[in-house]
Amino acid sequence: MFDTIAQAIVQISDWFKQLRVRQLLSVVALGFILLNTSVAPDRASKATIDKLEQMVEQENPNRPKTTKEWQQQAREVKGKPGERIERIGEQSADAVKEFGKMYPDVAKRSERELEKSTGN
Repeated sequence: MFDTIAQAIVQISDWFKQLRVRQLLSVVALGFILLNTSVAPDRASKATIDKLEQMVEQENPNRPKTTKEWQQQAREVKGKPGERIERIGEQSADAVKEFGKMYPDVAKRSERELEKSTGN
């Protein structure tokens, strides 16, 4: 009886030792990852910055760009469902036009990358 209890205590003790070793290893691995990971964002190239600025400068200056502008526009058409629907239609048409202009370039770049990755 005492042997069984002693063996159980030894097994539990060994289990706790292994648990501590696992915890220590996981903390060391986590620390290593955190210390070797760069949190500073990569510097964007001038071409990337120019392209982003170009995307921000939309063709239609009347379209809202910020949340404040969207909220202001919503207040202007509050209670006027006809005008609101008209604006939504205009803005949707503008968005589709912009996407249509952007799509061929994205498709070409995607096709090039696909060909590179498949080796064709």
